Amino acid sequence: MSRRWWKAAAVRAIKTIAQAGIAAVGVAAVLQEVDWLYLASAAILAGILSLLTSVAGLPEVKEDNYLSKEEK
Repeated sequence: MSRRWWKAAAVRAIKTIAQAGIAAVGVAAVLQEVDWLYLASAAILAGILSLLTSVAGLPEVKEDNYLSKEEK
């Protein structure tokens, strides 16, 4: 996998972590109690799942670019 793929996958994972964190804070705020450990673990898990999902393909990176020059 190329640097471009890793960069795109990392950006996507960071966005997913932020979305999961914001969603967890929103839900917890309604319940008037934020469990920060739960929030952090849910957000990190979402990021890991995003990276694993990116292995299936990233639309912003052409398939030709998945392989580095050495792998082609």
